[in-house]
Amino acid sequence: MKPPFSITPRMLDEIGRIERFIGRIEGLDHPKPQPHLRKSNRVRTVQGSLAIEGNTLGLDQVTALLEGKQVIGQHEEIQEVLNAIQAYDQITGFSPYSAKALLKAHRILMEGLIPDAGKWRTKNVGVVKGSTVSHIAPRADRVPFLMAELFQFLKEDPSHPLIRSCVFHYELEFIHPFQDGNGRIGRLWHSVLLYHYHPAFEFIPVESLIKTHQQAYYDSLETSDRVGDSTHFVEFALKMIHRALEDFLNQFTPKPLTAEERLGNARSQFSDKSFSRKDYLRHFRTISTATASRDLKRGVESGLLNKSGSKALTTYRFR
Repeated sequence: MKPPFSITPRMLDEIGRIERFIGRIEGLDHPKPQPHLRKSNRVRTVQGSLAIEGNTLGLDQVTALLEGKQVIGQHEEIQEVLNAIQAYDQITGFSPYSAKALLKAHRILMEGLIPDAGKWRTKNVGVVKGSTVSHIAPRADRVPFLMAELFQFLKEDPSHPLIRSCVFHYELEFIHPFQDGNGRIGRLWHSVLLYHYHPAFEFIPVESLIKTHQQAYYDSLETSDRVGDSTHFVEFALKMIHRALEDFLNQFTPKPLTAEERLGNARSQFSDKSFSRKDYLRHFRTISTATASRDLKRGVESGLLNKSGSKALTTYRFR
């Protein structure tokens, strides 16, 4: 049975934005972030997803654990981080349409934390918010069948793969197939699906953005529960994906250099050799002729440069 949802203009707008951002990523000279950014984004992913579940370890502590260092903290929280690091390290190897792979990922995430890691729940459960039950999950004996149906939808439905990934995320949380760890496995598997949509998502920390908008995340889940379909959650999730891509692209957008920074860079380039304004412009291809003239004038006035000749024959040399 196909999960209930509607395709809305807002979804299509968000998908358009996402695809434009992906096009910009593909146009980068080096679309895969440098090692320090990959590590930083992975830390934000792990810390963001676990913080939603109440883990109190911060970015510095998660970074230390990623580097194999010891940290001071509760044993269970440290184990959660180590497990999540291991699971996200394998994100490219999980088969996105395989229930067996999902069970393996859950086992990695929850190893040493619960006795039935990597197994469908065998008890009926409800989600408690405060003193009230906010969601009663389907009966435990229906979980294998419901998850098989969900994977079939994921694999065969003709809707856009981004929409399917968001629907899957919501429906997994609705089915609540595990005794514990449903939130973190839902976010992990959403990342798996996004990676298989486009490899750039391997290092894009959507989870960190969800943590920033945690209440809206919960509200969208509850709204979809209340109305009986995932449309509201899908709209929310697509917005988080497009904003995460925007943040990712900003990491590649160099900030304009100041005149002092350009002159320092030029000193390294030209050393003690004479050079002209044309040479300076050739080195800094994105600045205007007027900016180059102002830079060189500032260099002369500050005593950084010697100036020789006049007009078109003017040359400069660093002191």
